[in-house]
Order: sequence, then structure tokens, then C-alpha cells
Amino acid sequence: MQINRLFEIVYILLENKIVTASELAERFEVSIRTIYRDVETLSQAGIPIYMSKGKGGGISLMPDFILNKAVLTEQEKSDILSSMKAVSTLSFSENNSAMTKLDSMLGRKNTDWIEVDFSSWGYFENEENYFSKIKSAIIEKKIITFMYASGRAEKLLRTVMPLKLIFKGSAWYLYAYCKVRDDYRFFKLRRISELVVTEEQFELDAPENILGVQKFDFSKYIKTKLYVSSVMAFRVYDEISKFTINSNGDFICELYLPDVDTICTYAASFGEYCKIISPVQAAEEMKKRLEKSLRNYI
Repeated sequence: MQINRLFEIVYILLENKIVTASELAERFEVSIRTIYRDVETLSQAGIPIYMSKGKGGGISLMPDFILNKAVLTEQEKSDILSSMKAVSTLSFSENNSAMTKLDSMLGRKNTDWIEVDFSSWGYFENEENYFSKIKSAIIEKKIITFMYASGRAEKLLRTVMPLKLIFKGSAWYLYAYCKVRDDYRFFKLRRISELVVTEEQFELDAPENILGVQKFDFSKYIKTKLYVSSVMAFRVYDEISKFTINSNGDFICELYLPDVDTICTYAASFGEYCKIISPVQAAEEMKKRLEKSLRNYI
């Protein structure tokens, strides 16, 4: 009990320049004499703690104690806290005690200059719940099962060994070994439903730097050109890296997509403001789709 109290006293003093013995005694429900003994114990342990008498007096730590102990520059401390603030959003937790303690440990204040939120503007009811369950399953190495909606609108039961949660392209993915496909797979969290964490354990470890070892193989993709109206400029800037702008302010975009079906689906997402220039077979397929759609309104 005393060890915990001593530890907390140090944190309190890190967050407050000076605290009276009576305030600490009241907080820990002990006598003032006990607090004096705690101060003496901390001092003997090498903590530069001291007491001052008179008005405004109390118990304090020596100024700059933490700064002198940390082998970090001010910029490094700022970078650490900013990064931790961003990473802390991944826990989906409102408990900021870890960040508060880290602030104190590094002797930094006023680092609240950045906010990061990986959630979508839309509302996905299961995403937060599933994220937490999958995270626990990864740490505890437990096999999970779920229904997964494929790109062809098929729902299949998957049994997987969860290895890593990955954020890429504005969405969360689970990287796992799928026992159904007998191979490694990426699963988009928003397509997962009916998630169950089993009690069955596995021993497989996740490969390091999963995204870094993947190289874009242009030979497996189709070079695509789209004419996109300036009305959709916000999407072009957000989603497409290679484009030219003509005299009307419209875009000629170049990108690589896996198949004709994906090309047509992506072009259709721009509505009337997009035309497929190439490949020709994708343009022809788009015409057929539009003709079929038109029949729904005749």
C-alpha cells in the first residue's frame, strides 16, 4: 500500500508545483505524520523532494527534475507526445490517464495541437465493438469466426487466425490467416458481421511490416483513363495521383485498376460527371450497364 501511495505522490507533485501535507493526508486518508514519513522515504530514495514552510508553502519537487532526468530534446518530447496523442485514438477509449502521466513524466504541457479520428463520417454501429474484440483476440492469440461479405455480395463464414489490424486507404482491415482459403487475407472491418471470439488458441505470428513488403505489380492491373468533370475536383484530388487538367478545368485521369468490373463500378461512382476513355472494353461494358439501368425507368 505504501509503495502505491509513494508512486502516486510523485505523480501528484509532477502535475502540481506544490501540495500541502494536509491535502495529501486527506486524499490518501492517512495522518499528516504519515505523509511526512513518505516524504522522507522518497528523499532517501533519491527523489529531489523538499518541504517549505509559511504561507504558500508545502511539498514540492525540485524544478526541472524531470527534464534533467530525460535524455530527450524538447522537440523529441513534443514529437513523442503528438504521436502518442494520435495513436491513443486507436484504443477507442475515453480514458486519458496514460497521456496525462506521459505529459507529467516528460514535463510537457500545452501539447494539444493535433486531433486524429480514424472513424468514418458515417455511422458504423459494429466497427468500434469489433475493433476492440479483434484487438483482444490478436493479443490473446484466439481464433475468431465471422460472416464476410465479398465484393460479389456473397456472405461466407470465415474462420481465421487474427494477426494485425491495419489502417489503409481510409478504412480498417484485419490481416489474418484464413482457414477456409488456407492463405493470408485482408478483411475489411465494415464487411464483417456476426463476429465471435472463440477459446481456441493459435501459435502463428504476424509477419513484420506487412504493408511495406507489398509492391504494386502493374502487370496485374489495367491502365485506365477517365475523363472527370471539374465538378468532381474534390474527389480527383483525394483519390487520384496522376492527372492533367484541360482548358475547361476538367481532368484526364490515369490510374490502374484490377479488372473491367472495378473500372465500371469506379467510374459509375462519379455519376454523370465521368467518362471512360480507355480501355475500350471497359467503355463498351459501361454502355451495356447504362442501357440496362435505363430500362428500369422506362
